[in-house]
Amino acid sequence: MTATPDSLSNSAARARLLELIKELAVVRGKVILSSGAEADYYIDLRRITLHHEASKLVGQVMLSLIDDAGIGFECAGGLTMGADPVGTAVMHAATDAGRPVDAFVVRKAQKSYGMGRQVEGPSVEGRKVLVLEDTSTTGGSALTAVEGVRNAGGNVVAVAVIVDRDTGAKEKIEAEAGVPYLYAFSKDELGLS
Repeated sequence: MTATPDSLSNSAARARLLELIKELAVVRGKVILSSGAEADYYIDLRRITLHHEASKLVGQVMLSLIDDAGIGFECAGGLTMGADPVGTAVMHAATDAGRPVDAFVVRKAQKSYGMGRQVEGPSVEGRKVLVLEDTSTTGGSALTAVEGVRNAGGNVVAVAVIVDRDTGAKEKIEAEAGVPYLYAFSKDELGLS
């Protein structure tokens, strides 16, 4: 009988998620990244965050990463669209662990109609907020999310990504946002150099 994500230890969940990322998300070949930079590979983490098995592992691994860093938070999310399934996965993992964590979505810009919100979902005002992203090249998406959350009154406690591309996002986010930047996997762990 194969172990299900429900029965995996954090280290086994991390190992299985790494295996799935290598198998499903790493695409080799010349690509242009959202930053405009050219790369010899692309890490398509939507193939992971929206995958029936991997999404649950994403929540478990990311929650464990944040807990191991000793960072408390009440809300998790980031810039739509890459962060949406990551925030939802963390919310579900926290719920499974008996912890109330809400998810949210940050729009690229504040709406000019309706309630005029940039941060959608339960209010982040006055709450400890974890900004998430699937991966980051320049840090731009995470920084946009940090700004949106802060404008909505949230207290950003950290930024966390599934995969760090080692292209300067960590340094930029820590310098500009003034919060820790954490990642579950390095590009080296994926066999990318």
